[in-house]
Amino acid sequence: MKDTFTVVAFGDVVGPYATEKLCRKLRSIKDKYSADLAIVNAENAAKGNGLDVPSADALLNAGADVLTGGNHIWKRHEIQDYLEEAPYVLRPANYPDSCPGRGSVIVECGRVRVLVMNILGTVYLDPLQSPFDAADRMLRENRGNYDISVLDFHAEATAEKIALANWLDGRVGAVFGTHTHVRTADARLLPKGTAYITDIGMTGRPDSVLGVDTGAIIFHMRTHMPTKFNVSDGETETGIAVITFDRKTKKAISITSADERI
Repeated sequence: MKDTFTVVAFGDVVGPYATEKLCRKLRSIKDKYSADLAIVNAENAAKGNGLDVPSADALLNAGADVLTGGNHIWKRHEIQDYLEEAPYVLRPANYPDSCPGRGSVIVECGRVRVLVMNILGTVYLDPLQSPFDAADRMLRENRGNYDISVLDFHAEATAEKIALANWLDGRVGAVFGTHTHVRTADARLLPKGTAYITDIGMTGRPDSVLGVDTGAIIFHMRTHMPTKFNVSDGETETGIAVITFDRKTKKAISITSADERI
């Protein structure tokens, strides 16, 4: 058995074309980084954003171990029943308890138990429960039942992401940001050992505006007129974070990020 445990996290998948492309390459990327666990943010995987059942099933069958969500997770009404039935498909934990689904799951990876959590930011987004309180609650509820913990913090404001990561420093193994679709250059270990990156980017066409056809976005921004936001096809990349833990101490020892051609 190797001395390390590796998690690879994939940035927001934008549309069915990117979903199909990622499904073809997901296992090979896991193999490239000797990943033991793969987490994919899939809240925009369906056509027109949101997550639908075929997209979720395809990603899980392709090698994703956990799918995380965000503010678009409810776009497709049919996903509500699915979220109740699929333990490895998460929605942000700080939505009310009356919402279907769950915000965390413990994945058994051999002898390593990984707590995967999903939280939505509240700065410039929905006025939900405090992300700080939601994180504390999940850690409290799962205390003693996991070895490594990781958090997908789906948030708009970089300051909110950095603040939450520092609040959790030393208590969560890794905090990685999603939502902005732009990979940041600040992957690092925080002072008390938590692996952190503000945003891991997206899975979509780099020659686009956050995965959407450039011309449509420019037209809308110049005229303020409504237009159809078509998701771009063509050459596709996926933004990833690779987080490595020591199997003995269960502490993060490195975090790197990259854009992989898929």
